[in-house]
Order: sequence, then structure tokens, then C-alpha cells
Amino acid sequence: MKIQGKYIVFILILVVLATTCKFFFGPDLAWSGFSPVIAIALFSGITIRQKDKSFLLPLLALIISDTMIEALFRLDLFPYAGFYSGQALNYAILLTATLVGWALRGKTYAGLLACSIAAPTVYFLVSNGLVWMGSQTMYKKDLSGLIDCYIAGLPFYKNSLLATLIFLPAILVVYNYVVMGKVRLKMAG
Repeated sequence: MKIQGKYIVFILILVVLATTCKFFFGPDLAWSGFSPVIAIALFSGITIRQKDKSFLLPLLALIISDTMIEALFRLDLFPYAGFYSGQALNYAILLTATLVGWALRGKTYAGLLACSIAAPTVYFLVSNGLVWMGSQTMYKKDLSGLIDCYIAGLPFYKNSLLATLIFLPAILVVYNYVVMGKVRLKMAG
């Protein structure tokens, strides 16, 4: 198989992984946030050298998986829609993981660990900060309201952190196997 065909297979694997996780974990509040999307964005920031193109892979995974979820929703096979108000902002916040990948590059195991912790942490801090700022009635507009908002988001943070710690190394191994034909955890060069 040519290298371009291998990339397409790899991208399809990521889309299937993202959709499968949304399908099985999304509706269960205890598992909500357990998704490979942050890891996919990190992978792109770490490995894709052209910065303008590094956003394409996570956007592709997000759009295709959300389209599939939307189709299932419209067929009454899924409890919530794939497309929703505020989705563009959520995509932008998720893509900050690509920026974290640029900054930390993950060239060592310690770098991968730092990326895997930093990206979900940035997402948690920014997204919950925006929820607090945009909430009209849910949280008081003071420090205690902000703290309440962050406390309410901790289960989602835990799941996104755990998912990123699991999925980033797995994505690197799958990439190396599918595209390079070797089973290894390769750092960006």
C-alpha cells in the first residue's frame, strides 16, 4: 500500500475511534469526556511539521465523528445531537491541544507525559472558565462561583486526562504500525 493510502487508513482509524468513544462514553455522565480528540489534536501538533496543516486532522476527526453522531441522533439511535450551539467555540478550545503539541513537541517520554497533562488541563481551565462567564444563573459571578464551576467540571477533567494519557501513546503506536510498518512508540523527530 502506498504511503498516502496508509495515511487514509490511519485517519479512518482515528475517526472510528473518536466516533466509537462518543457513542459509548458520551451518554454516560460518569464517562463523559473520555475521548481521543485531545490526543488526536496533540498528535497533530507534535508530528505534523506544517503548522497550518496540523489543525486539519483533529478537525476532520471532530467533524466526521460529530456528523455520524448527528445521523444516529436523527435516526433515534443516540440520545443527543452531534451538532449543537457553541460547537465552533468548543472545537477552537479543543484545538488548543494542537498548540500544546507545537510548544512541547513530545520528543521524549517526559515530553509526551507533559503534553498529555497540559492539553486536557488547558481545555478544562478554558472551557470551564467560559462556562462560568457565560452562565446567567448556574454560577455566581464571584470567586466562589468560579470555584464551584471548576469543581463541577472535575469529573470531565479526570476523564479527558485519563483518555489523553491512554490515547496519545496508542495513537503514536498505531501511526507507526499503519504508516511506517513498525510497532513502536516514536517521538517526533
